[in-house]
Formats: sequence, C-alpha cells, structure tokens
Amino acid sequence: MEFRTQFAIEPTVHKFTRSTKIMTLGSCFSDVIGKRLEEQKISVSVNPFGTLFNPISIFKLIHPLYSIPDERLFAFHQDRWYHYDFHSQFYAESQQALREQLQGTIEDVKGKIASLDVLVITFGTSFVYQLKGIPSYLANCHKMPSHLFERDLLSVKDICKAFASTYKALKEHNPNLRIILTLSPVRHTKDGIPENQVSKAILRAACHYLVSDYEDVEYFPSYELMMDDLRDYRFYKADMIHPNDVAEQYIYERFAETYFDEALVQWTKDWGKIQRALAHRPVQEKSKANQQFLERLLSDLQRLSEGGISVEKEVGDVLAKLEKTKNLE
Repeated sequence: MEFRTQFAIEPTVHKFTRSTKIMTLGSCFSDVIGKRLEEQKISVSVNPFGTLFNPISIFKLIHPLYSIPDERLFAFHQDRWYHYDFHSQFYAESQQALREQLQGTIEDVKGKIASLDVLVITFGTSFVYQLKGIPSYLANCHKMPSHLFERDLLSVKDICKAFASTYKALKEHNPNLRIILTLSPVRHTKDGIPENQVSKAILRAACHYLVSDYEDVEYFPSYELMMDDLRDYRFYKADMIHPNDVAEQYIYERFAETYFDEALVQWTKDWGKIQRALAHRPVQEKSKANQQFLERLLSDLQRLSEGGISVEKEVGDVLAKLEKTKNLE
C-alpha cells in the first residue's frame, strides 16, 4: 500500500552541465535551492537582492532598465535608511550611502544576468503593498506602521503583463537566458489560510500561462511536491509552516533529477564523497593513518583546484587539520 502521492515531473531537454551559470531569485525557497547548488560547487548566484516575495518586485529589480532606486521609496527607521524596493539586508546610516550600495548591487546583478544560462525564480505571494499616495508595489515594508500602506492582491493578468515587459528586456540583454519558475512551498499563514490558498492559486495559474506562452520558460513543482507528495506535518519545522531539512533535501533531489545531466550527477556523487571525507572525525587525530588520510584528501582537493573548482576553504581546513596532527606528536 502506498502512503504518498508520488508523481512524475515532466523531463526537460535543457539540462544543467558543470559550466551552466545559474541565479536564484525570489522567496526564501530560492535560498534553499541556491545554497544546495552552491554546496555542490555549481556556479550559482544566490538571491543577490535578498528575499523577494511577490512577482512584481522581482520583475522590477531584474528589468535591465532598472538602474536608479525611486527617491520616493527611501525610508528612515530606527536610525537606518532602507528602500522599499529592497530587502532589509540593504541599509545604511545615510541615504546617499544606501543609494550607492543599491546601485552597485543593481549593476552587479545586471552584469551577471548578461552571462547567465538559467534564472530560477521562486514566487511566494500574490499579496502586495504600496505606500498610500505612491502607485508602486513594494518588496518590503521594513516594519513601518501599517497605516502607511495599502494592501492589494495581484491578478494573474497583472503578473503575466509585468513578466512580458521584463522578459522582452531580459532576452534583449541576454538572448540565451532560460527561466525556471517555481512556487514556494512555504505557506503565508499571516495572510490567513484561505487567503494563502487564493494567493498561491493565482501564482500557480500565472506560472501555467507563462510556461504556455514562452518556450524557454519552464515550471518546477516545488509547491506540489510539498503539498501532494510529502503532505505530512512530519516534513515541517516546528512552526508547522516551513519545510524541514528532510523536505528541502527531497525537493532539491527531485530538482537535481530533473535538471542535472549525467556528468553533473556524477560530479555531485564524487563531490559528496569528498564532503563526507571533510566531515570525517578520526578516533586518533595524531595517528599515521589519519595523516595519510588527510594527505590523500588534500591531494584530491588540489587536483580539483587545478581543474578550476574553487576549493580554497576546504584546502585551508585540511591544511589546518594536518598542522594540528603534527602539533599533537
């Protein structure tokens, strides 16, 4: 008897290789996918704008013509300057310093997008906020008083229309760019459970139409894997809202199965062995066997470095362990 509703994910001919350049953007689940790619030494830029929940804010920041932050959207709160288009990780003690920080980030991301192969975008919510009197949807309210804002709910049409403009500009900026859309499996319970379902339904419908309308846009079912395949509170963290490590790893593995080519799959297996070796704790640190083990591991890492893989941190850790074994003699 089966106790889960497993389902097949539509295969893609556009596989990731060792040289594929990726960027993840959007909700906190973009961090989950991005950081796991990063751990496996895959070329990825992880959520460079910080957490972004609604599609309009994401499209706005990655539009190649977006270069100067809207002056009306700077906010001063608790002795720091913030900007409503950006996550609260971006702040400064002066408005000018923040402006320069934001423009530097915008230009950096724009440069990376120009050479990207894949952009992975995770939508979180259809609910949006705008400052009263300023018709611009915000990425973050920065814990400012609620009376300053008006709440709205995006429509499928709103999302598709905003995407069309950004997509056109992105393809002019980088004709080879492919986009993978996904929906965050994190429920926004603060909006209300029924309201969250409406919000997710709008996002999912928008993804459906975007995939139908653009041949180089795909959808990966993160949300469906959580809601229909796992579908049990044992796969949630203690808050009963966020997927736990087991769920995140399972969804990531399905993502890898879908998008990694055979060579990349083999690489992740080989790198997994090295990661396990790096995590190994010997019973006797000063033993000759442990020194030989560390020397072999160092040799493996140095070969990877010669092949262009960034392993400086790992090499440093192993050298420190070798030095420690010598000091114990």
